[in-house]
Amino acid sequence: MNELDAAAHAAALGHSITRFHPMANEAPLSCKACGGGDIQIFYRVKSVPAHSCLMMSSRDEALAFPRGDIELGFCRACGFIGNVRFDPALERYSAAYEETQAYSPRFLKFLDEVWDDQIDRFGLGPGMTALEIGCGKGEFLVGLCERSGCAGIGIDPGYRPERTRSSATQRMSFIRDLYGPQYAHLQAEYVCCRHTLEHIAPVFDFVRLVRETLGERRHVNVYFELPDMERVLQQGAFWDIYYEHCTYFTRGSLARLFRSAGFDVRRLYKVYDDQYLMLEAEPAAAPTGPTLPEEDDLAWVTSLVDRFEQQVNDRVRSLSETIAAHRAAGHRLAIWGSGSKCVSLISSLGLACGNDAEPAIVDINPHKHGKFLAGSGLQIVGPDALGQIRPDVVLIMNSIYTEEIRDELAARGLEPHLIPL
Repeated sequence: MNELDAAAHAAALGHSITRFHPMANEAPLSCKACGGGDIQIFYRVKSVPAHSCLMMSSRDEALAFPRGDIELGFCRACGFIGNVRFDPALERYSAAYEETQAYSPRFLKFLDEVWDDQIDRFGLGPGMTALEIGCGKGEFLVGLCERSGCAGIGIDPGYRPERTRSSATQRMSFIRDLYGPQYAHLQAEYVCCRHTLEHIAPVFDFVRLVRETLGERRHVNVYFELPDMERVLQQGAFWDIYYEHCTYFTRGSLARLFRSAGFDVRRLYKVYDDQYLMLEAEPAAAPTGPTLPEEDDLAWVTSLVDRFEQQVNDRVRSLSETIAAHRAAGHRLAIWGSGSKCVSLISSLGLACGNDAEPAIVDINPHKHGKFLAGSGLQIVGPDALGQIRPDVVLIMNSIYTEEIRDELAARGLEPHLIPL
């Protein structure tokens, strides 16, 4: 498949990666982070599932799930990237949202590292309170409270109280709701927000709300964690772009957002094989200026955006050829990891065919087993099912889990060819 064929293939699947400007009858676009109007549209995907991590109980429900369009707009003034076609009316966050990665040994090791780092860095301990905005199932907050002795407050509509088993239960409270002004009265010495900001379209309003709720309490330490967009742009990792993530940040754009909203950014770094972007900040009396070398990335990110078309073409061509070759050889394909990356990849490459060539979808999270993927209707199975499926090829949606997946397969007497993404 040459570059023109790859572009044609992408277009047939609803992709467009050429730049364009709004039509004459459309309202001018403005940046949700800085308010600027110099927006470059550089990536489009039509009709994708509006949610990736909501568990569907039947194939019919999954196939009928609402869809939306993605048009990524790059602000040439501040570097922020967002889906200009995002429709919040399609959001359905609830207890059926299954985002946790806490069944992975590699991810649990990462949590250990973050817990120890944050507790040590900010001196968390008894008599202090940690507030987590978007706490999911509560694993991070629970571990933080258990290890430090602090109290905890978690806010998330997807929280499941039956999953919390902890010696620190009496020091924690959870609110099953979206964070908003109604929770401005909550007091904490430490505020964290992990993998939530990328789900919020009005990002400046949200970060400014967090700042306003802190008021004059300048001693509060703020920690945000979210996916890093620089890696996605560099690698053409189109499977890391999906409807739920309506906003995308690099180190510079994230720091500029927080500084404009009234924070002093103290630390800006990447972890987890550079997949996650971390920011630590303190409330300031007014907007602050850049002080960290990592913030100076606008020219670099602009060049990555300009090259994204070629990167995606290369990825589409390579993956399409690889999968086609295995299918032609009669090989059975399995995809390990049923989260948003998987849903995006299946939609982008048209892997749900409605026949025996459909890939098996495997996940270690038992709460996903027997459920169906939104959009494709493919059913999720546990690792034990692979003994009967016996895949020849396993596509790994996140390369950081390659070794633990290899071990899971070996424990079942399987040695398929692995393709880590």
